[in-house]
Amino acid sequence: MTRQIFVAMNHLLRSLVLLLALFSGASGFVAAERPLTPDDLAFFENKIRPVLVEHCYECHASNSEEIGGKLLLDSRDGIQKGGESGATLIAGEPNRSLIIQAMRHDGLEMPPEEPLPESVVHDFVKWVERGAPDPRSHHLLRKKDPSLDQAVLWSLQMPEEPAQPAVQNQKWSREQLDRFVLAQIEAAGLSPTSDAHPSTLIRRMYFDLIGLPPSIGQIEQFVSSYQLDQVTAIRRLVDDLLAMPQFGERWGRHWLDVARYGESNGNDGLGRNPTFPHAWRYRDYVIAAFNCDTPYDQFLLEQIAGDLMPSDSAQQRDRQLIATGFLAMGAKPAKAMNTNFDMDVVADQIDAIGIGIMGLSVGCARCHDHKFDPVPTRDYYALAGIFSSTETMWGLAANEVLTAPRTDLHVLKAASNVMPPENFVETVLVLESNTGKPKPIPKSKWSRGTPLAMGVRDRGKPVDCKINIKGDAKKLGEVVPRGFLAAIAIDSELAIHVNSKQSGRLQLAQWLTNDRHPLTARVMVNRIWQHLFGKGIVRTVDDFGYYGARPTHPELLDHLATKFVRQGWSVKNIIRNIVLSRTYQLDSHANETVIAADATNLLLARHDRRQLDAESLRDRMLFASGELDLTPGEGSLVRHRDILVNLAGNLHQPNKHRSVYLCYLRGALPPELTAFNLPDFTTVKGQRANSTLPGQALYLYNNSFVIEQATCFARRVISHTGDGESKVKMVFRHALGRNPSPIEKAQALALLQRTKADLQSEEKAWTSFCQAMFLTNEFRFVD
Repeated sequence: MTRQIFVAMNHLLRSLVLLLALFSGASGFVAAERPLTPDDLAFFENKIRPVLVEHCYECHASNSEEIGGKLLLDSRDGIQKGGESGATLIAGEPNRSLIIQAMRHDGLEMPPEEPLPESVVHDFVKWVERGAPDPRSHHLLRKKDPSLDQAVLWSLQMPEEPAQPAVQNQKWSREQLDRFVLAQIEAAGLSPTSDAHPSTLIRRMYFDLIGLPPSIGQIEQFVSSYQLDQVTAIRRLVDDLLAMPQFGERWGRHWLDVARYGESNGNDGLGRNPTFPHAWRYRDYVIAAFNCDTPYDQFLLEQIAGDLMPSDSAQQRDRQLIATGFLAMGAKPAKAMNTNFDMDVVADQIDAIGIGIMGLSVGCARCHDHKFDPVPTRDYYALAGIFSSTETMWGLAANEVLTAPRTDLHVLKAASNVMPPENFVETVLVLESNTGKPKPIPKSKWSRGTPLAMGVRDRGKPVDCKINIKGDAKKLGEVVPRGFLAAIAIDSELAIHVNSKQSGRLQLAQWLTNDRHPLTARVMVNRIWQHLFGKGIVRTVDDFGYYGARPTHPELLDHLATKFVRQGWSVKNIIRNIVLSRTYQLDSHANETVIAADATNLLLARHDRRQLDAESLRDRMLFASGELDLTPGEGSLVRHRDILVNLAGNLHQPNKHRSVYLCYLRGALPPELTAFNLPDFTTVKGQRANSTLPGQALYLYNNSFVIEQATCFARRVISHTGDGESKVKMVFRHALGRNPSPIEKAQALALLQRTKADLQSEEKAWTSFCQAMFLTNEFRFVD
């Protein structure tokens, strides 16, 4: 009874808090009247607006067909006023704000389908704590905004090479792009900070280009060369890094986020999560494409229509078939009792094209004309006809017909015929289904040996798609001929004819990679810029539409886009151009005047200090411990295993290869990575969250992988012949790429002496010290 009273009291207290918020009405929101700072603006545009657009505007915008709870979130007035449940925000008090409670699914639920990631909720908490600064108009959008017109929307205008801007400091620039940056810095009455120290620059370049740290010897050699001839030393280093096989592993991982790469379907709503045993071939294709500097237009052609392209050899044919895995990689809702299943698969493919390649959320037009961007429903179903005429090939889906019907797979001719390992059956029996019992492997021609790949191919007869009224496949409207987005008019003979014998994917790919397409090159160079600077020229890297952020340097973006196309769509060339720029090579430190005038560094007068992503942090620990295996990982943990993943169990095995070769099972991601803003890989994700959460520190303290690497690092140090000072020096050199200062050395020796006395173990003392190095900001961040 006592327990029941406690629970009841707890519910009562929570209800009272909600009632206080409800009765406070609109007056509960106390908006800060101070002018918005650049930091306020950047935080809202980068963290808040994209979430509102993606998850809230469908039901809570002035143009919504039915406004949920009479709550409008598409303007500052609307979010301040609240809805039927009362005030949405109480500035400075996130725990009393209904929007935060709803995001936590604490009494209220928004969005209703599933809670948003913890990192997103954390961003909204911070936003409310700082007073919920909101730069949007006070007035609701009562009618269609004229800027939705393609003649106004900036991103739909074809990029032209802009004129070089005039600058005062003629000697500062090293690349053409520098002038576009310097012009804005000078216009603000500021000057860029100094160049980064060469030891800082080499670390930055190593992590950005190959995702690994340089050794202390490589740092010292570069610093020496830099002092003799700065320009030559930097150019040689950049060329060397671009030629390394680790470049493709680093930049291929970036693209896999866009491609929503996963090795299982993910929870389908019925608790089933079947594996994709052949997905790893697409991963290897992507890595190889970046290493070979496959032109980006060809890269897209192969992924969208590789099966429809000619080939000169069996190897080329296999590669092109594997490339189409881009369209088959999506997470599917359950087939059971889902009359919209086929169109759900099509919707995922349209998102991959729209968001992933064009930076437009075309999928919003599945149910109605896009409310903000010039994408009518007819255009959505013009694209849908292309993918409805395409057969998606994912395989057995673990023999679970409730999740998805079985499909064929591409049979490869030139790929190696790899058989399962000897302990295959014993290993598989460890993997359990959702019933908690071992699940046998289905007997089929696909279980062993035959080289297969996920992908797509044309159906026997192409079809035009009928409009699904309000997105319901059972309510059909008029037929729409297959085609592209009408708002993007390209002077070209590209067209899909109704009587065509093909789906139209090849023409779609050719349309996307046409030199005059306004979005494809812009979106890609913006993604590249983001990975080198931490944020894009367009901050919303997946949204170049009306509600996306406007470019901070529009002429710079167009300069890079036109240069990208002019240089043959070479990703390596555009990276080289950017990394060789003075802008990229700036220090992350700046004087107080620059920081005060531009707190969020919109002007790029300095370089931003950045946290390592999950993969780079894990790889850096393995590098420091001496355990990193740089040979490419072979296949996948789930190769040959068409099974259900037990979400409650840990299927992952120890692995010393780079993180890109870990098994990325949706719903059961690699445990070494999940604490550090890893996405769920169910949707296109061109920009990962960059939150620093308490759970990350706890991970570094307690995780078995971290402790294991610290132990290996310690044993490596102990085996080194030398005194305590030389061993401390060794730790600093392997972990941080530098020598310790005299004070650091003295403090480290004192700490080691005390720890050894407390733990009565030399190995444990050194393990503790090595783990402490993993926890330092210097280890986890790069300047």
